[in-house]
Amino acid sequence: MYRVGIDIGGTNLRCAIFDADMKMVQVYKTPNDKSKNAAENLSEMIQFIKNFDGEIKSIGIGCPGPLDAHTGVILNPPNLVGWDNFNIVDFFKKETGIPTKMSNDANVAGLGEAILGSGKSYESVFYITMSTGFGGAYVYKNELINGVSTCAGEIYNMIVNEDKHYHKGTNAGSLNEQCGGYGLSVIAEETFGKAMSAKELFDLYHAGDETAIKLIEHTADVAAKGIANVGCVIDPEIYVVGGSIANYNPDFVKLVFEKAKKYYIKPEYLHYVPAKFSDDAGLIGAALL
Repeated sequence: MYRVGIDIGGTNLRCAIFDADMKMVQVYKTPNDKSKNAAENLSEMIQFIKNFDGEIKSIGIGCPGPLDAHTGVILNPPNLVGWDNFNIVDFFKKETGIPTKMSNDANVAGLGEAILGSGKSYESVFYITMSTGFGGAYVYKNELINGVSTCAGEIYNMIVNEDKHYHKGTNAGSLNEQCGGYGLSVIAEETFGKAMSAKELFDLYHAGDETAIKLIEHTADVAAKGIANVGCVIDPEIYVVGGSIANYNPDFVKLVFEKAKKYYIKPEYLHYVPAKFSDDAGLIGAALL
């Protein structure tokens, strides 16, 4: 028996088929074409699944939020153009006849890391992704904690300051807008007076640019306050940290957690580890749904 994990992204759509030992046996990847609607974008992936020579028992899907995992509906994610109010679970059930579940992309990545990755030896795991977006997921005793509206652990919308900037589906001054790659690019452009990606900002930071250092130090402090807020509510045994910003800037992650200690009630219990699976965490966690 096999299971499928699907990772829906604004740039790429990925699908992997896993065997009973959770080994990846086949992979499909295609760009997310913004000129097509959701069903059109997913048509070739459906064929990939149908053409697989083996019995598939389940499909799990990880999507950017906001979404409703109870109903299987993608609501209004800012990076999925034309996917608003699309019931992706019903779509896959209808097209394949295979039982299907979905959850937030950070949630499934966190589930993969908690069960099979860096958090597998811990009971209470909070996963943080520092990437284009800044999100989280809470896994307790290998169970993903969703909450009544499937918004538990969604720290991307946690308000951390009074900054006015926001984009669709987020609060102004939220962690996502202050610490995610997209938000950082907006803040960097305002600071430097020219277009700048998060990567370019971090390159300046590592090169010793004083303005970039000041901005990144401030960003780390904001992220640290967010982590301390998580500690007040959940108090996890371990934080597992992944995402492209974390993967390419481990010094930034270290700085964030050092700053978080001054806001943590009992800083001696604040521990983190890097994620194990990198980009594949979402595929693995989705299959585990």
